[in-house]
Amino acid sequence: MAHSAFAWLCAPDQGPRDVDAAMMARALVEARRGVGRTAPNPPVGAVVARDGAVLAVGHHARAGERHAEVVALDQVAGAARGATLYVTLEPCTHHGRTPPCVDRVLAEDIARVVVGAADGNPRVSGGGIERLRAAGVDASLIADADIAAQASALVAPFTSAMTRGRPWVLLKIAATLDGRVAAANGRSRWITGPHARALVHELRDAVDAVVVGSGTVLADDPALTVRAAPPRADGEARRDPRRVIIDGTLRCDPRAQVFGAGSLVVHGGAASAERQRAFDDAGVERVVAGPGPVDLAAALFCLAQRGLHALLVEAGPRLAAALWQAGLVDELWWMTAPRVLGDDAVPAVGPLDLASPDQAPRLTLVGERAFSDGDALRVLLR
Repeated sequence: MAHSAFAWLCAPDQGPRDVDAAMMARALVEARRGVGRTAPNPPVGAVVARDGAVLAVGHHARAGERHAEVVALDQVAGAARGATLYVTLEPCTHHGRTPPCVDRVLAEDIARVVVGAADGNPRVSGGGIERLRAAGVDASLIADADIAAQASALVAPFTSAMTRGRPWVLLKIAATLDGRVAAANGRSRWITGPHARALVHELRDAVDAVVVGSGTVLADDPALTVRAAPPRADGEARRDPRRVIIDGTLRCDPRAQVFGAGSLVVHGGAASAERQRAFDDAGVERVVAGPGPVDLAAALFCLAQRGLHALLVEAGPRLAAALWQAGLVDELWWMTAPRVLGDDAVPAVGPLDLASPDQAPRLTLVGERAFSDGDALRVLLR
């Protein structure tokens, strides 16, 4: 079964079937500790094992710090000869902020390396495995298809940035059974209950940035922080993602609470010089994307250039429709509440100008969850 980039939030891992799969599943647990914290690097986990017994584990915690392989190997330095290294992403071969991980693997006389996913970075892809093999190391991709899919899904945002030049876009919509996101007067708090909202806050903790449109800011004045999520299993504190506001003419108030530290506003060239100065005076970072209205594709390119590879879009109808029309949605989290608001209420997605149903985007269901209060979640990939 296909896995979404964040399906681990709503579905447990399937039971591994052999030693390699079991060790890689353990490495994936380590990798997930870095989700939302390693940008612009991907989250990676590693396990050093001998005869099926774990000797050391490690994960990449933050950009600029030791990579997962090095963290694990540091724990068994000089005593890993002949052992097997399991790593969720192909070891790097180039100098960045840290030396190549392949060099360290070879220095420790590791006999075998099992890789969860090939690196999406064109400077690395396949090169790490090839260099290990050239040095006599038994290096290969994991054979278990389910574990391999999980490893690839975990780095989907990084791979998207490396291969497409844009972030992985996860669109979240909370709607009623009849597909409405607000009452006729615009009130939307709350469509879903506390369990679904807590999961959304957990998701915010796992992405690089949360994106909303100006309509959402004007209607709700949201904070877009992580408040309702339960504690992380590893005990690390939750953190707030960056906030990105799409505001074509800069009609929002730069003093709105969403424009806190680390926020960023994307606008078009049609925004007046006066409005641009207002945001500059408030210390809000601006990105111009398009000579007139906001060019969403150009906006996503700019965000990827800033190392924001995983985006959670909590969109209103207009922004949601614009993303669908531009073909920029990768993953949809559709939360349904057991309510009906009626035809006069606000629809989840604005007009798409489709001539027939077969023109609509076709999605694949990859996970679902039911909550005790009647809400339900469906995770779909495009």
